[in-house]
Amino acid sequence: MTNPPTAATGRKPALMLGLATLGFAVNFWAWALLSPLGPRFKELLGLSAGQQALLVAVPVIVGSLGRIPVGALTDRFGGRVMFPLISAATIVPVLFIGLFGQTSLPALLAGGFFLGIGGTAFAVGVPFVNAWFPPHRRGLAVGVFGAGMGGTAISALTTVPLVRTGGAATPFVITALVLAVYAVVAWLVLRDAPGRTVATQPLAARMAATVKLSITWQACVLYAVAFGGYVAFSVYLPAYLQTGYGLELADAANRMAGFVVLAVLARPLGGWLSDRIGPVPVLTGVFITIAVMAAVQALTPGLMPIGTIAFLTMAAALGAGSGATFALVAQVAPADKVGTVTGLVGAAGGLGGFVPPLVMGFLYGQLGSYGLGLALLAITAALTLALTVTVIRSVAVRRTAEHAGAR
Repeated sequence: MTNPPTAATGRKPALMLGLATLGFAVNFWAWALLSPLGPRFKELLGLSAGQQALLVAVPVIVGSLGRIPVGALTDRFGGRVMFPLISAATIVPVLFIGLFGQTSLPALLAGGFFLGIGGTAFAVGVPFVNAWFPPHRRGLAVGVFGAGMGGTAISALTTVPLVRTGGAATPFVITALVLAVYAVVAWLVLRDAPGRTVATQPLAARMAATVKLSITWQACVLYAVAFGGYVAFSVYLPAYLQTGYGLELADAANRMAGFVVLAVLARPLGGWLSDRIGPVPVLTGVFITIAVMAAVQALTPGLMPIGTIAFLTMAAALGAGSGATFALVAQVAPADKVGTVTGLVGAAGGLGGFVPPLVMGFLYGQLGSYGLGLALLAITAALTLALTVTVIRSVAVRRTAEHAGAR
């Protein structure tokens, strides 16, 4: 069913955007709680490196795949229902892990599986925010919302200190309280945009129709490289800097934090630029930059200044590319399928972050160098660039012409 669209004016769109971004950040904070504690659980429970990696990976994989049905449900029920629901549901595994689940690996894996619910919040926010803003402002709005991925930084900075000062349950109890407060506020304050397009097809039919859309798979490729690259570096960069450049753990962690902050700040910039000049030109510049900087870093230059410049430039490009990808989705995807497309694309981005660290680790073990891994990233970015300037550009131009003809 499509209601007559009405232009949202005044402060309400900004309020809805702010609350959605806050909800994204809070749920991502919860989603990332296990990662900082991986070394602690390894020591306490005698985990192998593989078991530790599995423990950290489970909530990320579940959260990534869970975006597919959650995005489709958001198309039907709206963010006003789904944001409080996802936030409230995430409280259960957070409290389970904090109060009962830290005594064994099976308990942690069970809690981590359901902790993945928090990672699905992304697929709620994109269609919710998209409906509140006119087409010429959606890139910036969705980019600002995407900056909520910085919630993972809250977890990285606070979880271990809170365990040291307050005990093993403290970060989990605090996060559960914040989630509860947000769920109540979201239920009372959030409202879906007037005239939003409501999906009425059965879920299976909508999923099948979405899979057939060319933009779905094109955006999956874009986001797997852009956001997947961000995830991969945010996970693997400390190990790379320690092994490749001999940095201390604290120094490597601080440099990784700088990479993450720059990528988060660049995401709204990518959306804003997409509103001004279009997402395809932004994505073209992004993948040129990634290809060049990855090729430079493949030669393993000195960390100061060339290596640092290369990594920070890639951080900005990856963040901007993530914002521009969803500006493209907002422009090209059918209004009643934005959530479903977002779910699939978000899953591709999350899962895309796991392949590069595995490849980098394997190649380093075989060759004693990260150079080939970074060269493969440069080649992947170049291929994605070719896709962007040919097929994706053609789709965007055609869709823009269709919108213009419908006015």
